[in-house]
Amino acid sequence: MESKGLHAVAGERERRLELLIETGRTLVSELDLEAVLGRVLDAARELTSARYAAVGVLDEQGAALERFLTVGIDDATHRAIGELPRGRGVLGVLIREPRPLRLPDVGKHARSYGFPLGHPPMKSFLGVPILVRGKPYGNLYLTEKEGGGEFDEQDEEAVVVLADWAAIAIENARGYATLDARREELERLVSTFDASSEIAQALAGGTDLDRILELVVKRGRALTDARSMLVLLEQGDELVVAALAGELDDSLIGHRIPIAETVAGHVLRTGAAERLADVPGRLRFALAEQTNAQSGLFVPLRVRGRSLERRCRSAPGSSSPSVPCDGPTAIPPAANRSTPPLVGSTSQSRHFAPRSRT
Repeated sequence: MESKGLHAVAGERERRLELLIETGRTLVSELDLEAVLGRVLDAARELTSARYAAVGVLDEQGAALERFLTVGIDDATHRAIGELPRGRGVLGVLIREPRPLRLPDVGKHARSYGFPLGHPPMKSFLGVPILVRGKPYGNLYLTEKEGGGEFDEQDEEAVVVLADWAAIAIENARGYATLDARREELERLVSTFDASSEIAQALAGGTDLDRILELVVKRGRALTDARSMLVLLEQGDELVVAALAGELDDSLIGHRIPIAETVAGHVLRTGAAERLADVPGRLRFALAEQTNAQSGLFVPLRVRGRSLERRCRSAPGSSSPSVPCDGPTAIPPAANRSTPPLVGSTSQSRHFAPRSRT
């Protein structure tokens, strides 16, 4: 009888060792941080026969939980629980004292903060810190061991090893993410340089502003991943749509909006770019309905400190133009030209307006 028990213990240890080795191989080859955390949670449950597992990621100050990921709790229960833990109670003990903690009944701990309404009952508890280069990154939490028993020393040892594997994988994933971000930024800079060079060459080679503005909106939209982009030129007390690209109807060309009491007018007066996170909520954006934009950005488009505008010739004694305003004329001689700035955007619609300083 005793021999069978020893064989069972040895078999369980061998199973855990094989699982840890396989998990370690998988983790160190994974470069996506979210995938790493998910694999760690699954492995922790399998190693300890826990019903619930969670990983809490610390904020930059290391004083509270910034993220809290779980397995074993369904969406309906998550909604019933409400706000996720921030690191109070027993969870806070591991934040202040990053070392393994095993409890037969988490609710009886002196630091227990209690469970919110809708939270499933939890009794047995095992918490282990994840240290990346010796600094706390977060904690692994396991509750409700299968069969109603307590987590034992072997469970703790296995999760400590898993936490070490997790730390290595997290560091690898974060390093890869940093390199990937740098590569993307370098590619973006190269693309920006190429686009700026094209626009600069266009400015140096001619005075056809319509063609130049077409190049600006097309290159600018591609660079910023915007759904659409347009240029508005100042004409008297109005702004006129002079160029557009993306998900906008060509009929908007020539559309006029007042400068007064609009976002564009505000940009012209203040000389500062303005971002709109909620375009429909800002009624002062006169083109919100026509562009169907959800967010936007207004930026300057200037040449040697001068805003681009359309000038018209009027008949003597008349305030209305006798010659159509069909030629933008603000481009100075080639020797005095400067390249209009290209600006960034997100995947939402972004709309650009030139500004003048008075």
